[in-house]
Amino acid sequence: MSICVLRTNQLSKEYGEHSALDRVDLSIHKGSIYGFIGQNGAGKSTLMRIVTGLAFPTSGSIELFGESDAKRIVRARVRIGTTIESPALFPSMSAYENMEVQRLQKGIREKEAIYQTLEIVGLQGTGKKPAGDFSLGMKQRLDLAIALLGQPELLILDEPTNGLDPMSVMGLRELLKKLNRECGMTILISSHILSELHLLATHYGIIHQGKLLEQLTVEELNKKCRQYLHIKVNEPVHAAEVIGRELPAAEIEAMPDGIIRLFRYTEHPGKISSMLAAAGLEIEQFMPMGEHLESYFVRRIGGMGHDQSNSV
Repeated sequence: MSICVLRTNQLSKEYGEHSALDRVDLSIHKGSIYGFIGQNGAGKSTLMRIVTGLAFPTSGSIELFGESDAKRIVRARVRIGTTIESPALFPSMSAYENMEVQRLQKGIREKEAIYQTLEIVGLQGTGKKPAGDFSLGMKQRLDLAIALLGQPELLILDEPTNGLDPMSVMGLRELLKKLNRECGMTILISSHILSELHLLATHYGIIHQGKLLEQLTVEELNKKCRQYLHIKVNEPVHAAEVIGRELPAAEIEAMPDGIIRLFRYTEHPGKISSMLAAAGLEIEQFMPMGEHLESYFVRRIGGMGHDQSNSV
């Protein structure tokens, strides 16, 4: 049985009449990469702030590394690294000097930890260059290096890809995978780039309007994401009629661009293509496809008609 690194029990947080978190029961197990998904204002950052001690719940509780006593939780937070409200960088100091300040504050004895951590994030060659002259991507990596100082067991990252170019996002993804695989680091990460999260996470939590709607593994997600046959023919209306007549139980979705999505019978692509060809239809595209995390998320929260303007 896997060890639960973080558990929340009926966790709630209210700001006046607004409920940022509503009785959230979340669990993250050791060695997992937990992708936390939700719109702006859903409650992701609020939960992360409570876990890291930057905010307090209105009701409910958390367990951290098996500890539920308030004083023990404070001590257990030493085992967490986070980029939430990262410490302001000293713009006139180098990456090493910024890390030295953090090393002293954290009470880490070995100076070698700084070199090791800068190498992990790819900043070992920045020398005396002031952090104020760093690119946004380099500053993000320095924030991550500070979070990694001391080799935390739980890494909490709130939207770490904001402002990064595609290559930097890819590099961050591979780094997090390496930390998880080689160091056994448990990672809680929120990101609005759901396609990127789908390439990284092993577990997911979907939160909406302060309520945790679902927790699932990547295997469970892949099963739930609906598979379909993507079909493009010269006469889509005729093709839909043929499919509906020959396969009465089929579920057909006609797209505006003339593409047909055929749900069910996806395990018999040869039979479907032969049927369409026999009806005199010219097949231009025919391939199995499936929903991505974005479309599953939208379907799970009930569509696109939700306010995304407020961030929590």
